[in-house]
Amino acid sequence: MSILVQQPIAIPNPPSVPRMLQSTARFGTESELAGKADACAGCANQEICASSKPSGPDPALPFIKDRMSSVKRKILVLSGKGGVGKSTFTAQLGWAFATDESSQTGIMDVDICGPSIPTILGIANEQVHASATGWSPVYVQDNLGVMSVGFMLPSSRDAVMWRGPKKNGLISQFLKDVDWGDLDWLVVDTPPGTSDEHLSVVQYLKESGIDGAVVITTPQEVAIQDVRREIDFCRKVGIKVLGLVENMSGFVCPGCKTESQIFKPSTGGARKLAQDMGVEFLGSVPLDPRIGKSADFGVSFLDEYPDSSASIAYMSIIDRLKEILGH
Repeated sequence: MSILVQQPIAIPNPPSVPRMLQSTARFGTESELAGKADACAGCANQEICASSKPSGPDPALPFIKDRMSSVKRKILVLSGKGGVGKSTFTAQLGWAFATDESSQTGIMDVDICGPSIPTILGIANEQVHASATGWSPVYVQDNLGVMSVGFMLPSSRDAVMWRGPKKNGLISQFLKDVDWGDLDWLVVDTPPGTSDEHLSVVQYLKESGIDGAVVITTPQEVAIQDVRREIDFCRKVGIKVLGLVENMSGFVCPGCKTESQIFKPSTGGARKLAQDMGVEFLGSVPLDPRIGKSADFGVSFLDEYPDSSASIAYMSIIDRLKEILGH
């Protein structure tokens, strides 16, 4: 019996980039292709961007800079992949920072379409209140404030179906209209990818400065691929990568204590990725069913299970972040 072998397809060297992607390679409204590229079709601001009239700087930037002047450190929590535990890590990071009663911590949830931070922190039924100084964050405790679109939805079942400009507008409001007060830490929880929300945060905080980003992944290659792109995004927009965290790294059976690799690191996992990309590997957090349970009930996993291997891993990573940031 003869076996048919498919002939290899010749790949250009270097590979050519599709025309539509070429038009978005230099992203942003400042590009000479703004409003004229194929990718701009359908955007509500296409006509404005394409006009020759100079748009000038965003009028919100001075107000954002003024509001952020009282925030000492700003950290982004990123990942190109969804479902890897960004929001859970953000919550643990916020809770850990808030254990120092002399410090003030804020969490800003810019995952507009999937705001899970209110549920994880146990404040899903709260609402935002306005005062003479701006919107007041919702407080988990005296020194841990939170802002999320989740507080503004009529119901937790309501979908947020917004295009980029409306998302950008809300992020701008979170930065300039929220009365954050004097903060030692502002942790920004982001959605998966490298799109509108990420570009908006970078643009709005450009003058105020971002101290760096913590990038979250899981061990399997399907996540590693997207996280590799996220690190590339950080480098292109000038964000320092503080380090890489591997979530869901192994599972220790509470009964027999045997460790299993639920998500097998077929290509070396986060440690190999960190080595290849030249970023610091901050550590691995094992799977623990109690993390999900704590998130569902809105309680701090670190407080509930301080002696668990996952809590020890979290605190080791957080202590290293404080060291990197000079705290």
